[in-house]
Amino acid sequence: MREIASVPVRITEIRDETPTIKTFEFDGCFSSKAGQFCMVWIPGVDEVPMGFSSPSSITVQKVGEATEALFSLDVGDTIGIKGPLGNGYTPRGRVLAIAGGVGAAPLRPLALEGLADTFILGARTAGEIVYKDELGSMTDLHISTDDGTFGHHGFVTDLLSGVDYGKGKDDIKGQSKVGVNPEDYDTICVCGPEIMMKNVLKILDGLGAADRAQFSLVRYMKCGVGICGSCCLDDGGLRVCRDGPVFSGTDLLKSSEFGNYSRDATGRRVFGGGH
Repeated sequence: MREIASVPVRITEIRDETPTIKTFEFDGCFSSKAGQFCMVWIPGVDEVPMGFSSPSSITVQKVGEATEALFSLDVGDTIGIKGPLGNGYTPRGRVLAIAGGVGAAPLRPLALEGLADTFILGARTAGEIVYKDELGSMTDLHISTDDGTFGHHGFVTDLLSGVDYGKGKDDIKGQSKVGVNPEDYDTICVCGPEIMMKNVLKILDGLGAADRAQFSLVRYMKCGVGICGSCCLDDGGLRVCRDGPVFSGTDLLKSSEFGNYSRDATGRRVFGGGH
């Protein structure tokens, strides 16, 4: 196995996407594709896995010690990037992207490259919607919020019904008022909270479309190269960092852990689907 070295990069821009999510642009450009990730070295913290939101950026939600340390950095500071790692999405034909929260980050490159025809984006509230204007200019964008403060009042799964969902608050200019029919697409790329993805998979399976769906999983990782086993999915030994992080819907239908259990730093199963 070829060792991938960490490359020092300088932060060139920091954008506030939401009160808890930032995009960090850096001066290195990596040959990443949508869905791939990197191990980010943060001074004083160690390496942590993060998805590329473009070949020269990561988009991060503040959730713990590592991300808090990253949020304390300024333009001009240095971090380390080891990657790209993992397999990424393999889009073909008409592409539907479905994201929950910061799960939009690894799907963003599909829009930037003109590969995403339609984008469904879910958030808890209006203030947590990421990339709204950007994605709206590049794709047929549909938005839902849990509390109804923007777009459809409900969940992304509601928008997979293919029926009229009425007028939402602060609708996007030009946004269709008809839900999206997954059967109209050749590839369906999904990323977000695991319980959300499990519910999306259930809908797609019912439509006979699970085989055209690809899901990017976020699991606890230590090494990022398949050695430590901390990110194993099920007892069969599938490693999210090496065999994923993108898995087909067909494979995940066979998984007893997907959407039900995650694993802690010791590899022990913990009830609750993913991070």
